[in-house]
Amino acid sequence: MSAFNTDKIRNVVLVGHAGCGKTTLTEAMLYEAKAIGRRGSVNEGNTQSDYTTLEQQRGHSLFTSLLHCTWKDTKINILDTPGLDDFSGEVVTSLKVADTAIVMLNARSGVEVGTELVWEYVDKFDTPTIFVINQLDHEKADFENTLEQAKQRFGNRVLPMQFPVNQGPDFNAIVDALRMVMYVFPAGGGKPEKKDIPAEFKARADEMHNALVEAAAENDEGLMDKFFESGTLDEAELAKGLSIGLAHHQFFPVFCVSALKDMGSGRLMGFIHDVCPSPADRPAAELEGGGKKPCDANARTCVFIYKTVNEPKVGNVSYFKVYSGVLKTGDELVNADNGSVERFSALYESEGKNRDQVQELRAGDIGCTVKLKGSHTNQTLNPKGSETRIERIHFPGPRIRMAVSPPSKAEVEKMANALHSIQEEDPTLLVEQSLELKQTIIQGQGEMHLDVVRIKAEQNFGVHLQFEEPRLPYRETITKVANHMYRHKKQSGGAGQFAEVHMRIEPYYEGMPAPQGLTVKNIEVEDLKWGGKFAFCWAIVGGSIDARFINAIKKGIMAKLEEGPLTGSYCRDIRVSIFDGKMHPVDSNDMAFQIASTMAFKEAFPMSAPQIMEPIYDLEVMCDAEVMGAVMGDLQSRRSIIMGMDSEGHYQVIRARVPLKELHKYSSALRSVTQGKAKFHLDFAEYAPVPGDLQAKLAAEYAATAKHEEH
Repeated sequence: MSAFNTDKIRNVVLVGHAGCGKTTLTEAMLYEAKAIGRRGSVNEGNTQSDYTTLEQQRGHSLFTSLLHCTWKDTKINILDTPGLDDFSGEVVTSLKVADTAIVMLNARSGVEVGTELVWEYVDKFDTPTIFVINQLDHEKADFENTLEQAKQRFGNRVLPMQFPVNQGPDFNAIVDALRMVMYVFPAGGGKPEKKDIPAEFKARADEMHNALVEAAAENDEGLMDKFFESGTLDEAELAKGLSIGLAHHQFFPVFCVSALKDMGSGRLMGFIHDVCPSPADRPAAELEGGGKKPCDANARTCVFIYKTVNEPKVGNVSYFKVYSGVLKTGDELVNADNGSVERFSALYESEGKNRDQVQELRAGDIGCTVKLKGSHTNQTLNPKGSETRIERIHFPGPRIRMAVSPPSKAEVEKMANALHSIQEEDPTLLVEQSLELKQTIIQGQGEMHLDVVRIKAEQNFGVHLQFEEPRLPYRETITKVANHMYRHKKQSGGAGQFAEVHMRIEPYYEGMPAPQGLTVKNIEVEDLKWGGKFAFCWAIVGGSIDARFINAIKKGIMAKLEEGPLTGSYCRDIRVSIFDGKMHPVDSNDMAFQIASTMAFKEAFPMSAPQIMEPIYDLEVMCDAEVMGAVMGDLQSRRSIIMGMDSEGHYQVIRARVPLKELHKYSSALRSVTQGKAKFHLDFAEYAPVPGDLQAKLAAEYAATAKHEEH
């Protein structure tokens, strides 16, 4: 097969709430285009896109699949994405390379919260959008309600192209207001019979047709003149005007389908061919550091890797979009991010798990290759001498964190290698070896997301990951002033160690006056890498401690700031003043003063009304009004402070401040109390004092652990 020119390529991505029928529609589209001879079923686990064992076991998409077909003279690349919020990173990567988004709506449920979530990404990418109302054959299907919800949420740019006849179990016909015809389908679906629109539906079809004509005319001055002259536009003129409106996000057509019965998918394919933009019709790609890259097959080759998958027995499979030029088998390109030289020994068009080898792919096309040595997701490759870098994909932040460990210490390195490989494949997974918490922390989009990571590690790398609730990054500070001294004296034959340090510790705040009653020689205020500040005052008068020991004394205090006395957490917002002490002409040295300052600080800390601080997060929950009470009740049980409530469309927005300790597995809890009709977003807000009873419990637990480790 010869490569397709840029203007004969359409890249579409199917997005929507879980269960809306994206994978089933993909099967129908491939079948209509004769890319497959038989439609697969999600229930039977034999679809082209949900081809992994894990997806077949779970019965829904977990990863984005790339598929393709030919419609007339045009190649259509189809990206079938997961609908679960836990895998929103897959949606973002697909929208990066798609030129049209097909937003699926469930005729039973209307605009669901998952649709709201993906719409944020669609809107951010400014992707031309088609709405498809699916499952019109269901007994509870309600096209009118779903359409009305879409208009309320997405505005008057939502214009129906079609409406169903006999929706419900007897659904078999669609009135098309663009072509002004009624499609009547046989019982098994497939190719419909074209009929005149019945008189009872003619008025509505005329009204919808006129709205489409006006929308088309608005986008082209010549079409507007023609419209004023004749009052209408022919089909070619309509297609031109609607194409312009679609490309500029000014018009969102609505189609009707029953993906399960293959009714309406062929008409959708025709619209994609006739009206949807090619890659050349889309705005030039943004570049890192500014500038743009037009999609031009005559320019130098530029390839962007949007997804990497590690397949057993194959290795890394790199999915990419050719942003400009022509990529040919055997080409060598240079990674603009790390300088790695990559040879494309084979190029493939993807059909889910199957891959067809091709000799070249032109600007705008999407394909894959295998065994690139040093190139991964979010990286750009160019010919030697070019350093063009396509703007990187910005992934959503994590919403769940867990500590992870292998069954034995012998498998620590094996676990690290597995997590590193999975993270290269999935940038929404964050892995951190926390020195502060002394744990390996992984963060992801939700509990199901991390469950998939666990299964991948087991199946692909033979590592059995153990998850547990992670320790929390508490902070320690003080609330009162205390003076204390400590003498370090050690004599064991020969030279000994001697140092005596007198210090004052007090809470630090910005702009506080100098220490009262002390003659301060020097004040240093330091921004701590873990947040907060540390102020160090040298107030020695008369040379009781030589100035050469300043750094050793400060170093001893800093060592204890990194391991607070109450919970072993970092300390912050403390001022320490050294105002007196003693030294010995022979036995005093840096080590002695370092030990003395450490012990003085450690013993002074409990005398200063110490306070444990916990991380507090700003939480925003968007939910249906019907589950708002359940969400509020759950938040009240989590020591949260409700900051405000608002409405956005037909959703309620709750804003609260919640301790991180109370947010463990919150994504699962929210899904449970709302039946999946909610989403949330987290941002770090501040550190705040923990309640007294919790502080006592935390300090006791730390003391018991420390005592156990001593023995």
